[in-house]
Amino acid sequence: MYTIGQVSEMFHLPISTLRYYDKEGFFPQLVRNGNIRYFSDTELEALHVIECLKSSGLEIKEIKQFFHWVMEGPASYPDRKQLFETRRAAVLAEMARLEKTLAMLEFKCWYYDRAIQDGNEDSINSMLPHNLPKDIQALYDKAHK
Repeated sequence: MYTIGQVSEMFHLPISTLRYYDKEGFFPQLVRNGNIRYFSDTELEALHVIECLKSSGLEIKEIKQFFHWVMEGPASYPDRKQLFETRRAAVLAEMARLEKTLAMLEFKCWYYDRAIQDGNEDSINSMLPHNLPKDIQALYDKAHK
């Protein structure tokens, strides 16, 4: 069992956020002794799911819907599965967008390293768009899809 302060440190979340999640009903089995909340592995797992869903782009009201489905039991398995499939697709799309961004950043780092080395951009421009070194060409192509 963990206190709210320990959980706050573990998850790098303000205590007020943990209290808010509790108020929203995300921890229905949370043990209390007086005013002290004690978090078990069940609540820690719920926090991992909450943080995952938040990171995937869901808002608290949508996460709350997931926890309502959990309380409904097995009948909501299809809804829960669909939620995670949808979030997975959204994360994969975001990763693809970020990979394209990273490719451009890496290409431009190479570009300016070369421009600094040469003192101008003439040799680089003569290689664009299809005669770059193989690894740089892959970055360029990915960034310009």
